Amino acid sequence: MQGNTFGRVFRVTAAGESYGPALQIIVDGVPPGVPITEAEIQRDLDRRRPGQSAITSPRQEKDRVQIVAGVMEGYTTGAPVGLIIYNVDTKPFHVKQYAKVMERVRPGHADYTFHIKYGRFRDWRGAGRSSGRETACRVAAGVIAKKILAREGIQVVGYTIEIAGIRARPDLTWDEIVKNTETNVARCPDVETSELMIQKTLAVARQGDTVGGVVQVIARGVPAGLGEPVFDKLSASLAHAMMSIGAVRGIEFGDGFEEARKLGSENNDIPYYDQNGVVRFHTNRCGGMLGGISTGDDIVFRIAVKPTSTISIDQQTVNVIKQQNETLSAETRRDPTIVPRVVPVAEAMTALVLVDHLMMWNGYRSLYHDWEGEQVGRNILEMPDDGE
Repeated sequence: MQGNTFGRVFRVTAAGESYGPALQIIVDGVPPGVPITEAEIQRDLDRRRPGQSAITSPRQEKDRVQIVAGVMEGYTTGAPVGLIIYNVDTKPFHVKQYAKVMERVRPGHADYTFHIKYGRFRDWRGAGRSSGRETACRVAAGVIAKKILAREGIQVVGYTIEIAGIRARPDLTWDEIVKNTETNVARCPDVETSELMIQKTLAVARQGDTVGGVVQVIARGVPAGLGEPVFDKLSASLAHAMMSIGAVRGIEFGDGFEEARKLGSENNDIPYYDQNGVVRFHTNRCGGMLGGISTGDDIVFRIAVKPTSTISIDQQTVNVIKQQNETLSAETRRDPTIVPRVVPVAEAMTALVLVDHLMMWNGYRSLYHDWEGEQVGRNILEMPDDGE
């Protein structure tokens, strides 16, 4: 199985299955001296873990993280940081539930494609490596990335803007988002609308079904200059990161698909010099990136999260061993909606991308010379204002 490492300079490698003994994470490229504790990592893991509310899976995983390498006396040493999260709620009863349906393809899951790729050797317990359980690794690694970004004045915040077709109001302020997102189980900063989202989700769950939604992420304080103009656009890296999350089905930046319905004169973000001689933009329809490179404005994007695939309604499917059509009656645990739990995962993947690009840009700038050979590289936070 390939593709279990993400990043180029700041690299995260993850391993582990839904019902295996543990999840394991190696974070390589972490500079020395970053203060980090298990308690800090635990806070974001607690936001992602199941069993938090009536609209999430009842699985009772505590997601207790242990730092096993690369940290001494509360600071990173410069060596790879090793993390481990043991799976605890993997009772034989639950494994037997999956064993009953192991030959059948669960609609919406990766059962069929994993069967084609790995055959009888695939781990069918709780969807194995294709389970959303693996996202705990991303969140744990993302906390380290957030610490590095915070030192550079960069903040990443994700929140729910839609569940079950119920959408938050569009004029939410940054202060409202920061203050209110974690006050309700929907993780929606529009508190009144969040209650409608929760009630609709519960009503659908009582019918045995599930709902999806939309998560928005804002990265504030990102300096101009991150990203490469062709294959490694910052937007392309973020799209790769978001689309690697199992439940995510689409992404749009800034005004997104609405840009396709506008005139160029309506859509362009007009630049100007502010009182400090710094280039700003009157609007941010591009979502903080032009030509795949950050502009210095907020990075803004939205991801579409599909309904949880496991439902309590009988569905037609196929038995890949007996090679016949059958009916599937789901018995296993599931989230009525996965949307609130995707929020910390999206934040983590955003942070991983930004740190990786920040390191690449700082390295590039440090080796930049003019034609006379004078070194003109400088820290990214000391960007020239004359296009040098």
